[in-house]
Amino acid sequence: MESKLEVLTTRPNRREPHRHWPDEVKARIVSESLRPGVTVNEVAERYGLKANHLSSWRTLARQGKLVLPEPEDGVEFAAIVVDTPAPEPLAVKVASRAEIVVGPVTIRLEEGASAARIAAIARALAAAT
Repeated sequence: MESKLEVLTTRPNRREPHRHWPDEVKARIVSESLRPGVTVNEVAERYGLKANHLSSWRTLARQGKLVLPEPEDGVEFAAIVVDTPAPEPLAVKVASRAEIVVGPVTIRLEEGASAARIAAIARALAAAT
């Protein structure tokens, strides 16, 4: 159950009473007006204020003259470190050609030679020696 505190005093030489809003109440109303999707007019109407009156309280809050309460859904901040990525190392092409050396003979296989091709060459070399 929410309670509302409102103090009305009469000002000299005026017919209508003057409201005094405690700073805690002002701060809570300003905090409510700062929520995403809420307009100053909606909040002012809800509390029977003029929108420009609430706007002046918001200005006081921005100037640090009205301390707002902690948000109910506390927001946490995390530091972000932005670093430039390390340059990629230069690509060095490694020869993928296999060589079979038997005595004075060197057999260079084509790139991507199949296992069957290599086995056939190995069998032929073994039969020749």
